[in-house]
Amino acid sequence: MHLDVTDLRAFYYRTRLGRAAQAAIRGRLVESWGDTKGLTVAGYGFAAPLLRPFLGASRRTIALMPAPQGVMAWPAGERNVSVLTEETRWPLETGHVDRLVLMHGLETSENAHGVLDEAERVLGPGGRMAIVVPNRGGMWARRDKTPFGYGRPYSLGQLEAQLRRHGLEPGAHMAALFQPPSHRRFWLRVGPLMERVGRRLSNRWAGGVLIVEARKQVPARPRPGLTERVRAPIEEAFGLGEPAPHPARRLAASRKPAAGKCGASAGGIAEAP
Repeated sequence: MHLDVTDLRAFYYRTRLGRAAQAAIRGRLVESWGDTKGLTVAGYGFAAPLLRPFLGASRRTIALMPAPQGVMAWPAGERNVSVLTEETRWPLETGHVDRLVLMHGLETSENAHGVLDEAERVLGPGGRMAIVVPNRGGMWARRDKTPFGYGRPYSLGQLEAQLRRHGLEPGAHMAALFQPPSHRRFWLRVGPLMERVGRRLSNRWAGGVLIVEARKQVPARPRPGLTERVRAPIEEAFGLGEPAPHPARRLAASRKPAAGKCGASAGGIAEAP
């Protein structure tokens, strides 16, 4: 079940905990992706809080928001780059996205397989995708006071297995949100310190969310005709089939008159007229 866009916007832009959460996750994403100059960057779900650093440098930035969630104009006060879309029919050309991030788009979807199929489709060769999901073993998935308390939490193994089933090869993985999901001032004040310590201690455990990168797998295309050219010599060499007749023999055999046309009988040679 998708959350409403108004609730997501209120959490990330109007609460201190939401602003701290987006800063922690966005910092890890920027650290991983680096410079995106000249690249097409897209986000699906409610990924707008993570896309702000890529607006200026990227060739194109797009925020895709699923219809069950709703859409908001983004970024505020600038030319809108957000669009409402169906979960399994993204308005993007095949193979034209260089960087893709999913947040609040997979764990809340009723058709997670269709979402990953679309992600695989729009990624170009060498494209990279980052998926942000609630950590099954973290504190944030157990509290419904934040958006990460809704939907299906994942373990690292579960998410990597699901990615492979859709032609996406998992790569580096990280964790974020080591601070408790609390609005109390003490935890908000020590939150940045907990994030720095948590990054050094673990990339999997204790974090409220998992961030898993994946690349699109492009299978090699077979060369046309190559199999037919090499199959006959290999079969002859190893006795796997009858040797191919010499071209001259094939021609002579094709010129022999059929027995019925020469008047041959079943008993022997045909008599002259």
